Order: sequence, then C-alpha cells, then structure tokens
Amino acid sequence: MSRVLPAVDLRVPTHEDAFAWHRVFDDPDVMEFHGGAPAELSVYEELTARQRRHDAERGFCLWTMTDGAGQVIGFTGAQPWDRPWGPTGQIEIGWRLGRASWGKGYATAAALGTLERVRAAGVTGVVAMVDALNERSIAVTRRLGMELAETFVTPSGRRGHCFRLEL
Repeated sequence: MSRVLPAVDLRVPTHEDAFAWHRVFDDPDVMEFHGGAPAELSVYEELTARQRRHDAERGFCLWTMTDGAGQVIGFTGAQPWDRPWGPTGQIEIGWRLGRASWGKGYATAAALGTLERVRAAGVTGVVAMVDALNERSIAVTRRLGMELAETFVTPSGRRGHCFRLEL
C-alpha cells in the first residue's frame, strides 16, 4: 500500500466514550449498513461496557478510535461473531467512523492496528462481515489483504460478504 495513512490511537472504551460514539454515529449515512437509524445512547452505554469486558477477558475488543488530535472519530476492533448465522464463533474485525472521518485512511490504519493486536493475542484468523453494498468497507478489506470467502443473505434479507484473513 503506497498511501500514507493518518495517525490513529486505539484505546479500551470508557463510559464517556458511549456519549462520543452516540454523537459521531448519529447520522443516517453512518448507520446505513448498521440498521439504518441512529441508535439510542443506552445502546452505546451497553456496548462500551461489553467491550471493556471483552478486552479484560480476551485482550481485544472494539476500541475507541481517536485521530492525531485526540478526538473520538469512531471505533475499530475485533470480537467473536455471536449471531446464529454466518461464521459463528469466529473472530470478526470491524470498524465504524463518523461521517467527517470518511475517505481519509482512518479505517485502514485502525484495522491494521487491530490485526497487530489480535495477532499478539493469539488469534490465527479473522473474518469481516460486510454488507454487499458497502463499497467503502469492502475497499478496506481489500487493503488489508482479505479474501472473499462467502456471500450470504442476512435474516433481514440483505446480501453480504464474509471476507477472511489468516494471520
């Protein structure tokens, strides 16, 4: 990859990050591939608490992503795929950024950091579950060297892709 990537920092999410995630994701464009409508604050309060548990138990989670100025711009990380369809039990990597941070290389930089951290935690392979229409996330999977392993239909009827990468 010849593109110079921006600086990002990843940290275990705090309770206060629930408010930041709620703010940066409060945009229908951001939520287009995540249910469509912005989520309530309580969703992010529960999610950040769960991520703190994941990090303590597994050594990885969905980390809060900050830019070079220390501003919360989204999250990235990994967690077990817990749905009864798809790659149940496998480690999924993912990312979500606020609209103002799109197209600047943050997702790729943060996902590369995620791969380093999960590899250090002993994970030998990851998947990325991506909506088939989410061209931005598909591009990130390609930059990471992931390969399309499966196409599926979600329970809600949306078409998606499962990308894989051996670490």
